[in-house]
Amino acid sequence: MPLVIYGFKGSPPVRACLMTIEALGIDVEFEVINTLTGDHLKPEYLELNPLHTVPTLRDGDFVIYDSHAINAYLVGKYGKDDSLYPKDLQKKAVVDQRMYFDVGILFYRLKATVVPILKQGVKTVDKAKVAEFEDAYNSLETLLERSTYVAGEQVTIADFSIVTTLTSANVLVPVASNRFPKISEWLVKMQALPYYASANQVGLDQFAAVVKSKLA
Repeated sequence: MPLVIYGFKGSPPVRACLMTIEALGIDVEFEVINTLTGDHLKPEYLELNPLHTVPTLRDGDFVIYDSHAINAYLVGKYGKDDSLYPKDLQKKAVVDQRMYFDVGILFYRLKATVVPILKQGVKTVDKAKVAEFEDAYNSLETLLERSTYVAGEQVTIADFSIVTTLTSANVLVPVASNRFPKISEWLVKMQALPYYASANQVGLDQFAAVVKSKLA
């Protein structure tokens, strides 16, 4: 059976998985599950993923959800080497920490801001949320002062998670290049990856269009 990933490309975590998939050069079928229209609550999807989140990956009889877990699995099974997710315990721990930063800080703040815009009719990003985003940007800037990429001197799955979240957050609270030069330099490097445009930019454009249509 082919690999199947379920989700929609406007979702930052889905895009993180698409970046990993394209970086590894593996073939995966894509099935659209749009959380904005309730696809994730349909019985057949809940059988796969009772948490009704996206993305979900099916590899034969094996099913896994959460983009960070999916990406670690894909590299472990299909990677030609471990460069995207090192086996060395210390290097791996750094990658893991950066992914925890993504899910616990950056993506958490993005979700808390964008869900009210998409589903509750909120028309602006208030000052408190702007400050929370900028605090997260400051933390990422500090990390990037210490290494070329978020978890060291080479691209890892932590970069994929953070870049898809950060570029989505940038739609709401722009990352000012004069305030965050290291983030800006890193973004240029990420955008130069041969799979960035197809794996992230296409879905990011969809995300931006929907969000901007909801804002005042």
